Amino acid sequence: MKKGAQILFLLFFGFLSAQENSTQSVYFEFDKFALNNDQITTITGLLNDSKTPRFDAIQLYGYCDDRGSVDYNDKLSNKRVATVQEILLASGITQNKIFICEGRGKVILDRDTIMNLEKTRDKNRRVDLIFIKNTPYTSLPETPKVGDLIILDKISFDLGSSVLSLKAKRELDRAVLVFEKYKSLRFEIKGHVCCTSSKYPDAIDKETDERNLSINRAKNVFSYFRSKGINPYRMSYKGYGNRFPLGKGDEFDRRVELLITRL
Repeated sequence: MKKGAQILFLLFFGFLSAQENSTQSVYFEFDKFALNNDQITTITGLLNDSKTPRFDAIQLYGYCDDRGSVDYNDKLSNKRVATVQEILLASGITQNKIFICEGRGKVILDRDTIMNLEKTRDKNRRVDLIFIKNTPYTSLPETPKVGDLIILDKISFDLGSSVLSLKAKRELDRAVLVFEKYKSLRFEIKGHVCCTSSKYPDAIDKETDERNLSINRAKNVFSYFRSKGINPYRMSYKGYGNRFPLGKGDEFDRRVELLITRL
C-alpha cells in the first residue's frame, strides 16, 4: 500500500472507532490539490463500509503550508476542499450533509521554533473532515456545540398552519437570549409536517394554499428571530416535509428544529 493510502487508512480507522464528533485529515503533495487513485479508493471504500458509524453532517476545512503568497494559498486550499467534497458527493454523501467547505489558506510557522520543518509542512497540506453526530435536545442548551439538534417540542403548529402562537414566540425568545450570548453561533432552522401521504413531500399551508408548509414554518421562525435582532447571515432555513417523523404522534411532527452548524 502506498504511503498516502496508508495515512488515509489510519486516519479513517480512527473515524470508524469514534463514537462522538470526529476530526480526520487527508494530506496533499506540495502544490497539489488532487488525490491519487489509491487515496480515493480508500475514502470511498470506508464511507461505503457497513461498519462505518452513521454521522449527520460533515464540515471541510482546507490548509496549505507556509510557502507562497496568501492569495495563491487561499485559492489552493479551496481547491483541496473542493476535491474532497467531490469525492464525498461521488460516494453518495448528499450535499445537505456537507455544511461547510472552507479554505483557510496557509498555516504560518515560526521556523526558528520548529524541530522538523518539512514534516510539519507535510501535515499542514491537508483538508480536515469533521464528522458530526447530532446530539438532540428539547430546548437550546446553555453551552451549545456544533452538531446539537434542538427539537423544540414546546413549539407546535395547528394542523395545516405555519403561524407562530404566543407560546411558540415565548420559547423562541428564550433561544434569542442564547444566540445573543454566542454572537458567532450559526444554525439551520428545519421545518417539518405531519399527516401527509408519502405521495407528497410536503403539506399544503392553509395561509398560502400552496404545498410549502414545512418551508413556511421554518421561514416564519427565521423571520421572528430576525425581528428580534438576530443577524440573518447567522441563519438558514429549510423545509423537510414529512420525511422525518419522530414516531411520537402527529402533534410532535408539526414542529421546527434548530441545528447548530457553527460556533
